[in-house]
Amino acid sequence: MYAVLAGGVGASRFLQGLVQVVDPTEVTIISNTADDVEMFGLHVSPDTDIVIYALAGAVNPETGWGLAGDTFAVVDQLQRFGYPRWFNLGDRDLAMAIHRTRLLREGVPMHEIVQELARAWDLEVHMLPMTDTPVRTRILGPEGEIPFQEYMVRMRTGVEVRGVEFEGAEQAQPAPGVLEALAEAKAVIIAPSNPFVSIGPILAVPGIREVLEQTQATRIAISPIIAGEVVKGPAGKMLASLGHDVSAVGVARIYRGLVDVMIIDEQDRALAPEIEALGMRCIVTDTIMSDDGKKAALARVTVEASEGGHA
Repeated sequence: MYAVLAGGVGASRFLQGLVQVVDPTEVTIISNTADDVEMFGLHVSPDTDIVIYALAGAVNPETGWGLAGDTFAVVDQLQRFGYPRWFNLGDRDLAMAIHRTRLLREGVPMHEIVQELARAWDLEVHMLPMTDTPVRTRILGPEGEIPFQEYMVRMRTGVEVRGVEFEGAEQAQPAPGVLEALAEAKAVIIAPSNPFVSIGPILAVPGIREVLEQTQATRIAISPIIAGEVVKGPAGKMLASLGHDVSAVGVARIYRGLVDVMIIDEQDRALAPEIEALGMRCIVTDTIMSDDGKKAALARVTVEASEGGHA
């Protein structure tokens, strides 16, 4: 079984490749829910939904989030009543949020909801939230705390990040099945996601980091940084403002002690010796997932890396 720690767009693209090269029923996805937000009175889970839509072949290919061909009649109409428009949810995307919100209000735990939503989209993978309890990412900017989605969407990541906190993480518990998946997996894969706000919240849930440190699975991370730049999202800015190298080496240092294998892009081949000096194997390949073939090729390299065991 392959357990994947997953954020949003980068993780979803990697997972599209992974299910091409291994049996989807052998994939367990542990999804970041610290990006969750209440909008228009509804509970929205952006990272979870991005992964579901991508694996269902329904994601908007231009944005990497939302549904292809969606319309926006509801949010257009909500402006009449004074609702903000900075968080743009399509009409069919809202249907997911409506259903999730109803189930939460009925007391259904998040792990059951996530699995039900995945089944509704005919996915064969096993999908889990990192926790059933609320954890929320807070960005520490020059003028104080900022809820993550306001930083990411409304402010378009235009604020200097001086720190990241995960409200509620200390009181949270891993969702049922999460620790078992990490302990029993053949490989644990950290998808090419932002190490601070996509993977960081998962590792902040008590027990998850500890099991990842102790698991006998081969632990593999794929760098989201290529040639000093991020393909999508604010990871590069965050690495710089938080005092890390904006490089695959900077990411490897963050994951030191948690991974056995680091996969980096061909453009960063010269960095391989420095990464291996950190105590992990380094594999160099094409990590730019620009089409289905390249997604599958990266997944195949990752799966093959899992055969090597611990460093």
